[in-house]
Amino acid sequence: MMELWDVYDEGRKKTGKTHVRGVPMPEGDYHLISDIWVVNESGRVLITRRHPKKTYGLMWECSGGSVLAGETSLQGAVRELLEETGLLVGEDELKLIHTIQFKDRFVDTYITRQEVTRKDLVLQPEEVVDARFVTFQELLDMWDQGIVVPKTRFLLYKDAIHAFLVPPS
Repeated sequence: MMELWDVYDEGRKKTGKTHVRGVPMPEGDYHLISDIWVVNESGRVLITRRHPKKTYGLMWECSGGSVLAGETSLQGAVRELLEETGLLVGEDELKLIHTIQFKDRFVDTYITRQEVTRKDLVLQPEEVVDARFVTFQELLDMWDQGIVVPKTRFLLYKDAIHAFLVPPS
């Protein structure tokens, strides 16, 4: 099945064009990616393990992926989380913690707090081969070991994840 993305300009405005996944993006064209970190009620962070045949195979990460044509960043985040983990969240339950622009994409990173355990997850086998909830320190240790992606972006928003772990009073 062909996956289509909306094309954005460098100012993050839709151009009206679409792009087929797998084809190199022309210079000056961008697409959207949404990443989602899930924190459970005990303050542990959900990480999923990538399928071995994917880029960065068997590395740990948050849920996420490309936003499809016609979707907003939030809609893409909700869909990706549902597809990869079986968790259904509302757009209003996602908090944007980071946005960055790369040479061919914008990446929005969200975080959400959900009452969820490992038993509640339904993993998408072609994308995710394992999942677990870890403490923030365990997540940092795994990142230090080089087994968590995104490798550099994580440093830009790890403090926002840590701040989110403190339950609201």
